[in-house]
Amino acid sequence: MRLQGLLLQVKNFRKRMKKKPGFKISHATIWISSLVLGLLSSVPQLASHQFNAAEAIVNAAITASFAVVMWYFNIYMLNRQTDKPRTQRISYSRLISSLGVGLVVMLALAYIQQLILSHINFGPTMLMVEVRGILINLVFYMFLHLLQQNYENQQVNIELEQIKNDNLSAQYELLKQQVNPHFLFNSLNTLKAMVDSGDEAAGDFIIKLSNFYRFTLESRKLDLIHVHEEMEILNAYLYLQKARFDDGFTFNSTISNKTLQSLMPPFTLQLLVENCIKHNVVSLAKPLHIRIYEEEGVLVVENQVQLKSGENIESLGVGLNNIDLRYHHLLQKHIGIVQNDQLFQIKLPLIYEYHHH
Repeated sequence: MRLQGLLLQVKNFRKRMKKKPGFKISHATIWISSLVLGLLSSVPQLASHQFNAAEAIVNAAITASFAVVMWYFNIYMLNRQTDKPRTQRISYSRLISSLGVGLVVMLALAYIQQLILSHINFGPTMLMVEVRGILINLVFYMFLHLLQQNYENQQVNIELEQIKNDNLSAQYELLKQQVNPHFLFNSLNTLKAMVDSGDEAAGDFIIKLSNFYRFTLESRKLDLIHVHEEMEILNAYLYLQKARFDDGFTFNSTISNKTLQSLMPPFTLQLLVENCIKHNVVSLAKPLHIRIYEEEGVLVVENQVQLKSGENIESLGVGLNNIDLRYHHLLQKHIGIVQNDQLFQIKLPLIYEYHHH
């Protein structure tokens, strides 16, 4: 199931990248570069023997205005969100749209120039400014495209590094939970007591303990396993705890076949049930009741609250950080936590096979 986990991570990584704010260019850069372009466009007129100050000023203003408009339009075009995945290649549809808008804008500016300087021949002037506009627009678009690709590559590297760190953190925490020395110590003590008393169930206990640690070794490298496989891990764990606590707790599970075929991070249910037993009173006089059931698209792990002496209800959330991190890492969703003085509930989002999404 590592492939499904990887595919879910890629899918949600793309969603996060779509939600990332686009690259930005400072307004000062846009306006200063546009004014410089306007001044440069008037250099030929400054060098001309028939220099006309009015023509040079109008020409510079027209070019600068066009540059400002196309700066902002191209930034908008390149930052616009679409359902299609972005690639490193140039979007020709956006380029054509940009050139088309540029032609219309420059035509309008050329017409304004004609109104201001009516003595200028409109035909040659329009052709000159249109060619100039196309060149300016192409330079802007290509520059912004390269800038966008560089920005997105940086964002990808940052995101991948974060995912890598989250993965390492989750795996480390999970490993610490799975290789629990207290659980092993208690299990061995229980086994010793069963052997000393001649309990015939000692052999079954050894098999269940062996199965539990076999599940640990087989599942720790997987991102996801089926819920029915997780229930096998949980049942092995519950058998070991029943040998220790006898009827000090009850367990009830009502999960449909469809949900049993869904996926979850390994050892999720086992860690949650262990959390229940760890923090609450478990005794024959006051049995702890643990339930697992479905509710509105989530899997609920529930127990009544009967905290041990010295515990507080806030401390119950300490062991849930690892599970929440793994769900957020895979689905960009958090687990639900409902707690009051009577009940404590954990709500787990259901994960189905990737091709069902």
